[in-house]
Amino acid sequence: MYNPAISLTRLSQSLAAKAKSRSLGWSAFLLLTLGFTAGWSGNAQAESPETAPPQLKDALSQIDAAANSRNLQAVMQFYGANFKHSDGLTRASMEQALTQLWERYPELTYRTELQDWTRKGDEIIAETVTYITGSQPSEGMAMKLEATLRSRQHFENQTIVQQDILAERTQLTSGVNPPTVDVQLPNEVRVGQEYNFDVIVKEPLGDDFLLGTALEEPVKSERYTTPADFALELLPAGGIFKVGKAPSTDEDRWISAVLIRGDGMTMITQRLPVVGSSSASKKPST
Repeated sequence: MYNPAISLTRLSQSLAAKAKSRSLGWSAFLLLTLGFTAGWSGNAQAESPETAPPQLKDALSQIDAAANSRNLQAVMQFYGANFKHSDGLTRASMEQALTQLWERYPELTYRTELQDWTRKGDEIIAETVTYITGSQPSEGMAMKLEATLRSRQHFENQTIVQQDILAERTQLTSGVNPPTVDVQLPNEVRVGQEYNFDVIVKEPLGDDFLLGTALEEPVKSERYTTPADFALELLPAGGIFKVGKAPSTDEDRWISAVLIRGDGMTMITQRLPVVGSSSASKKPST
């Protein structure tokens, strides 16, 4: 006799295994923000994309092309030997994470938009939004990726010397009918503050079961190459509803959710900036 609970359990085990093997620490889909060549003229205040010099626009196109063709050497030439990253990545660890990411997702497409740019002495500061999309079959089941990353790059001598992640969101779906979700998470929280994390499934479940879990992880460089473990549980109808508490220090968190039903899976991760109690808002939402 057909047992939907057993079938869902088997499917969830398969999907969960795929999720773990492909997650790259939840945020590695967003690893690559694109650099551009310094050396144009400007002033000390932020300039709009419309006023960007041709060199900047040309460089954006060149770096997008290098990433889309998986030319790791061409991408990494824009990163300085002493490159610093807000998540603790070095030039070497960033190269390693990109290599692993492209091995697992060889068909990713990158598109970067310039938000503003500034010259400060010999330094160029550029804020960008990068959109990453891709899909690939996996044992007869399509995996679809959609990700958005907002970041700020500091340039000296035509290389990126510092990169700060401002906001990010990643969604990975699989199956013929993955859950469509509405995520409710604050743009930022203060240290020690409680917050709500709600992931609401929009479609009626009917007779389907819903399995899933929620994760809170500190943003650390090792998570780019080491996937997190998670255990699925039977969820109430409607999705995931959690109350979290920010850490006692201003260290960002990755907040993630996995939802699985009989015909599909949705994984989603958003960055939650954590600011000091007296700090002004430091990071915009995507």
